[in-house]
Amino acid sequence: MTVSSPAIILVDPVRQGRPFKAAARDLGFSVVSVYTHDYLASLEGHSEGDDLSLYSKEPYEAHRLVTAAGVDARAVIPCLEAGVHLTDVLAHLLGLPGNDHTLAMARRNKAAMRVHAAQGGVRIPEFRLVTSADDIAAAAHDVGFPVIVKPTLGAGSQGVRVYSTPADLERSRPPMSHDVYREPVREWLVERYIRGREFAVNFFSADGEHQLVDLWEYLRPDDSDYDFPLWDVVQAGPDHPDRPRVEDYVRCVLDVFGIHRGPSHTEVKCTADGVYLIEVGARLTGGPAVDLWMAHGGLRPFHDTIACYLGQRPTLFDTSVEFSARFGSVVVHNEQGPGLLVAVHGAEEAAGLPGVDSVELGYAVGEHVPATHDNTTIPFSAAVHGHDAESVLATLTAIRSLVRVETRPATPDGGADTAALFS
Repeated sequence: MTVSSPAIILVDPVRQGRPFKAAARDLGFSVVSVYTHDYLASLEGHSEGDDLSLYSKEPYEAHRLVTAAGVDARAVIPCLEAGVHLTDVLAHLLGLPGNDHTLAMARRNKAAMRVHAAQGGVRIPEFRLVTSADDIAAAAHDVGFPVIVKPTLGAGSQGVRVYSTPADLERSRPPMSHDVYREPVREWLVERYIRGREFAVNFFSADGEHQLVDLWEYLRPDDSDYDFPLWDVVQAGPDHPDRPRVEDYVRCVLDVFGIHRGPSHTEVKCTADGVYLIEVGARLTGGPAVDLWMAHGGLRPFHDTIACYLGQRPTLFDTSVEFSARFGSVVVHNEQGPGLLVAVHGAEEAAGLPGVDSVELGYAVGEHVPATHDNTTIPFSAAVHGHDAESVLATLTAIRSLVRVETRPATPDGGADTAALFS
């Protein structure tokens, strides 16, 4: 199939695929999608809305496929963490606007990210890279506890584990053999765990100019070390005491990592001795933030992302970004351990609370629910808004008072007592 009209190339348009495809069409472009992993290509309906669907994880092969199809490409846009490397290399090969392609892997691989950050003077935790699971323990003792271990090419906290003491490491489960995209894990980052406030920071960039959209603080139920940050997350207002140093630090990170255009999502931790880089993502944030921006701020993040990669100045740079409300989200974990879902009690009542924009259920009754430890194992989440941080926190507390995840162990044959499940 040949796409002769001007086209936008979307890389891995899966979770945010529909709005990206709709925005591209609204702007008068055809949609060519490149899917980088077999798992993403196996998802039902992944190619809906494509004028042309291509499949490759290698930038040079993707370039060959695009060229062979005669695509008149005007921009290449990452829609998922998996595709950020291919995006900028492919844009370079096509002669299109993009971020520094020589740093594309440093924006994707966590070990390469650490090496480049250190070279650029960005504060990071001490770390080691290991290519065998057998070497994790020695690297952890070398770095010193507490320590956190991450697959270098994973996403969504899958396979991430924190070990506060050597005893925790000795009791640990074996590291995951495959990442969230079902690719084999061949290396792990072993780094010192930073105890401090954690923030997610969202910027848009155009020709090297950076516009802050917002930052969100991860709030935890206690002071325990954690490997999965999502619990209560609240948008930090302009009066937050850490906001100035976090904003200045992330602007530096964007420059060091050659992020000149498009949205970015950077996670950092703040301590008494400074701000530390946890991860930089050269793509639009996931989760509920984008929907809340559109509902309560009038932003057009998908159109603006495309504008950035077309080499244009998006409309959000013309005025300061302001929202009519403060935002938050809540993630309710399955803390009972793996089992079959009996019910998410209180979900309907929570959806009806004032200030609740949306709720999302990750599993249907009767499905197997793992213990929650990453983005792929969330049984219930909700996005909320309020007049200020206090009202947002009050709504999150109200949701937690209502919602409870109930599971039941599977029977020896892997099933469950169906009558009991639906009683």
